[in-house]
Amino acid sequence: MLSVSLKPVAGFCIKTSTLHPSSYTPSSLKSRNARSTSTRVPQGLKIFVNVAWDANVPPPPDGNEEAIQRAMNGDELDKGNLDDWFVPVIVSEGRFDTDKGGKPSLVFDCVYHNSVKSRTLRDPGFKIFIIELSLQRIEAQTELTLSRQIGTPNIAAKGKLQPRTVSIPSVLARPGANAAETHGLESKFQSIRKPLIEEITTQESSDSAPIISLDVQKPKSILKNTSNKSPQMNAVTSTAKYAKIGVTLTWSWCRTGDDSLQIQIEVPSVEKAIISRSNLDIEPRRLIFSIPDYPILDLNLSLSDAELFAHCGPGSTNVMNSTDFPYSKEDDSAINKLLALKRQRPFNVEGATAEWFMADDRLLISA
Repeated sequence: MLSVSLKPVAGFCIKTSTLHPSSYTPSSLKSRNARSTSTRVPQGLKIFVNVAWDANVPPPPDGNEEAIQRAMNGDELDKGNLDDWFVPVIVSEGRFDTDKGGKPSLVFDCVYHNSVKSRTLRDPGFKIFIIELSLQRIEAQTELTLSRQIGTPNIAAKGKLQPRTVSIPSVLARPGANAAETHGLESKFQSIRKPLIEEITTQESSDSAPIISLDVQKPKSILKNTSNKSPQMNAVTSTAKYAKIGVTLTWSWCRTGDDSLQIQIEVPSVEKAIISRSNLDIEPRRLIFSIPDYPILDLNLSLSDAELFAHCGPGSTNVMNSTDFPYSKEDDSAINKLLALKRQRPFNVEGATAEWFMADDRLLISA
């Protein structure tokens, strides 16, 4: 075993609840008198899960897309297959806290390697996989049974993520560790078994079209490109061809009287189940928005002007026309919009909000 120090960076937070009455004993106290160290956990206790990132957590082994999809689909690991893929995760001990209403809750941190973050942001299916993996590892560590009906509070983390020192298997810490060496650790880092999660984020009135508050993921630092390939450098939107849908997401922006930057995105007409699987990530100089089966909108304001010109792909010059939305630029050029937005202050990450107006097929972001 090898001791490593972690300073986790918050990614996103989910909340769920316990399905059955149980008791919880921190793993560090299990060797003592169980009766004196266990805490009763009632059915329905709210559980917060902080998904976080740290470079000192072992990364997943190299794997092709087929192996990654097998893991995401919950296929059983084949001990004879050296291409099997898994995601190491470090789960903290639970700490008791209270929710906004002052009711008791239990909080866990699930910390992954930094390399897991980028796909979690751009691939909603992979994000569901990471959430399910987190829930399963908490269940395995605590013997609690957690609901798969989850909520997404508009916070990056419940409470402050504390530095900690953990012990990890030496074979995982070695950069050259291969799949054959790691098969003995499958029980510690088991891939998902139960696939789907129902994410509840809607607020609906009986006499009007629903307005859905979309969870805003708020990392504290600017995303760094992990390769020099152009898809990671897109300044406006992905230009990949989609089998079902041949559209791009169009957007506009303005600065309001209270100094808020507002970005309006023209969204397709989709069901609430799809909205709940959509993802919005806001960083000081970047905004990434994705809907399953649609191109990704990636406004990367940290790029240089030359890079913005180079990576403004075709099909990105559409601008919405709305008489009640005050655009800051009359020019309908996407690059001009980007350059004008780039000259503004950084996004207010902590105060960011997003509302999806289903009747108007638009998403309004204030940052």
